[in-house]
Amino acid sequence: MAAFTPWITPLHQTWQEVSLTGWTTLYEGIPAHIDCLGPLLYELFQEHWAEIQVGHVAEGGVLELAFKKPPALCVLYDGYLTVATETWHLHLCLEEHQGGPHRKTPPELRRKRLVSRAALYRRLNPQGQPRMWGIQFWNGAEEPLLQIFLPSPFLGPEEDYLPEGKADYQKLSLYERICAIYVQGKERIPYEDNPLKRPYLAVCRSSRCYPSRNYQPVVEALESALREANLDVQVITSGCLEVCQQGPVVFYSGDCTWYKRVTPQVARQIVFEHLLNGCPLKDHLFPGD
Repeated sequence: MAAFTPWITPLHQTWQEVSLTGWTTLYEGIPAHIDCLGPLLYELFQEHWAEIQVGHVAEGGVLELAFKKPPALCVLYDGYLTVATETWHLHLCLEEHQGGPHRKTPPELRRKRLVSRAALYRRLNPQGQPRMWGIQFWNGAEEPLLQIFLPSPFLGPEEDYLPEGKADYQKLSLYERICAIYVQGKERIPYEDNPLKRPYLAVCRSSRCYPSRNYQPVVEALESALREANLDVQVITSGCLEVCQQGPVVFYSGDCTWYKRVTPQVARQIVFEHLLNGCPLKDHLFPGD
């Protein structure tokens, strides 16, 4: 994998679509690789969550979801970005989805699910005036996926239209920032690495393979061992990790390793033998030999 660079190479791609009602959408291409989309989405969801909405637009239906507080989870697992709130969550395929430890996703489906195109957009009314701003994603089959709705200077805090002549154009600063960094390449990405590629350990809390769901001792053992080893690795809990047997299950994102039958003692071994010394625990790997 190429080293991360905080500067985007612009695509210099623009195009437009005109609707039957006379509205025009102007698009500017954003590179769709993980080292561009990862920092972009992480920054939006972690630092600008209060300013944005996410959803999907199709003829006959619109879905818009807002954040009431910072996401409880924003991680990359098996190719999918997962962003979770207390009441809803989303998934967006940013790298090829392998299909869990058995790699069961067919190659053609991996390519179809993957975000293949992304663009910053402005939507103009029939009079040619910009009225909506956002980001659109498409999959490998050129089907529209998620949209991120950016702040509009014409809307107040309660999503009501501001009086004529009272537009707050400072709200366009986020759109302009994204354009300068991820479209034009005039400003650097505000991270020294890709935040979505930072390693983490996930402990499955699903009752399917671990009915007692007594996963907290494993979490505590991992956290304690990481402090002792002075390793900067996050520990999270998650839903199903696609193993569904022989829990407790632990996933290490650094090299996409799944572990089965993880006790607190095994958890410490994972940290000191695998993460610190590069020697995976063969007896607990899933799938095993």
